[in-house]
Amino acid sequence: MFIILGYLIVSVGVFASFLGVGGHLGALYQPFEFLLIGGCAFGAYIGGSNGASIKLLLEAIPKAVKRNPYGKPLYMELLALLYTLLNKSRRDGLMSIESDIEDPKSSPIFTQFPQVQKDARLMEFLTDYLRIMISGNMNPFEIETLMDQEIEATHSEHNTPINAVRSVADALPAFGIVAAVLGVVHALAAVDQPPAVLADLIAKAMVGTFLGILLSYGFVSPFASAVERQSVAAIKVLECIKVTLLASMNGYPPPLSVEFGRKVLFSTVRPSFTELEAHVKQVKNQGSGR
Repeated sequence: MFIILGYLIVSVGVFASFLGVGGHLGALYQPFEFLLIGGCAFGAYIGGSNGASIKLLLEAIPKAVKRNPYGKPLYMELLALLYTLLNKSRRDGLMSIESDIEDPKSSPIFTQFPQVQKDARLMEFLTDYLRIMISGNMNPFEIETLMDQEIEATHSEHNTPINAVRSVADALPAFGIVAAVLGVVHALAAVDQPPAVLADLIAKAMVGTFLGILLSYGFVSPFASAVERQSVAAIKVLECIKVTLLASMNGYPPPLSVEFGRKVLFSTVRPSFTELEAHVKQVKNQGSGR
């Protein structure tokens, strides 16, 4: 959402200013400059990527223009779900939540939290480590190490398209210079032409530098930043689960374990203590009413 608004502001700011000083947009329409710069950028990206990297980038594109799904409503659901699971396992034993973990879609616990269920990566992370906890064969330190390694691997995977896009953004001004140099070479080859023709050729050559810089800093770099914000949010939700489960394994009661998870969240999406407490009570009342 905001990235589209940003693109519109950049476009209006640049082109309206150009028109304001008496320029003509037709002078900026140079399709072969676009082809040269775009082709170089695309080729450089393909040359430095593989199939997995390209797939990750294609998955990241729609996420960059959508609203961040990891907001306060999702965290309220997640923390309430964690409380419900940990409270049941503490009261009835870990084996009591085994059926819920094995089939979350039909679980009376998980179905109370539809936003959490929609996130396949989150659900996989949560259910996998609950299974490990049920097995009872690993201590908290071993599970923490395993969690850290998985989170690091996920973070590295998410950074793959970000790094690739940033590399393209860094290269675009240079490709713009390449286009400008080729345009100047073309202009110099026509040195026997009238001054008006030479001026037109040189102006077209300069458009290449303009396009390379504009595309880099006005469009591609902001896109990389938008994808990175989504990546950071996706990692933070895993860290919230990690801290909550480890607190429970170390003997803390469910309310305090959930408080551990709440405290690691960013302040912009972190529910207050009273908000979370009220939401947990509401979930408990709904569950007891069934």
